[in-house]
Amino acid sequence: MFKLLESYIKSITHIDEASLNMIFTKFSILKTGRNQTLVDYDEVCKNHYFVNKGGVRIYAINTDGMEIIRYFAFQGEFGTALPSLIDQKPAFEYLKTIEKSELLTISRTDFYELVDQIPEFALVYRRILEKGFIIAQKRIYGFQGFSALEKVIWIKTHQPNLLLKVSNKMAASYLGISPSTLSRIKTKL
Repeated sequence: MFKLLESYIKSITHIDEASLNMIFTKFSILKTGRNQTLVDYDEVCKNHYFVNKGGVRIYAINTDGMEIIRYFAFQGEFGTALPSLIDQKPAFEYLKTIEKSELLTISRTDFYELVDQIPEFALVYRRILEKGFIIAQKRIYGFQGFSALEKVIWIKTHQPNLLLKVSNKMAASYLGISPSTLSRIKTKL
């Protein structure tokens, strides 16, 4: 149950077995269905999730009723409504599974307890924050002024598996283009 999480942690830092076991005691398994809501729009996020199988997406709905996807987390990655988890205010976005998933979940309290007690876990948290920041920055600055074709090329370069793991509708939402435009571009590449 914890093999993937263990690999993830060990890819970031050296850690002893006692610390790993303490970390594992704080996580519980959550098996979900497809499109299951983990955090609702006006809800305060209380948990962090590690994806053992499947995936999650974080998105908002714009004034036209369209999904605007901000982030995906797939197998072997952490994902949550991080701003809400940190400041304990309503998420103003949704966190939902993409497909049937197996998640390891940890409460905010337990997560921060581990960050405070285990220096190696603090490095894990730092990696989560850094990755989120880097992806957000690359997306924001990379997409400014990009044509639809350039956006698709950018995503294939920086997040190559994304187009293989999600539907065209979700990928198009993430890229800020229409699904038909994405389909047209994919056939040309």
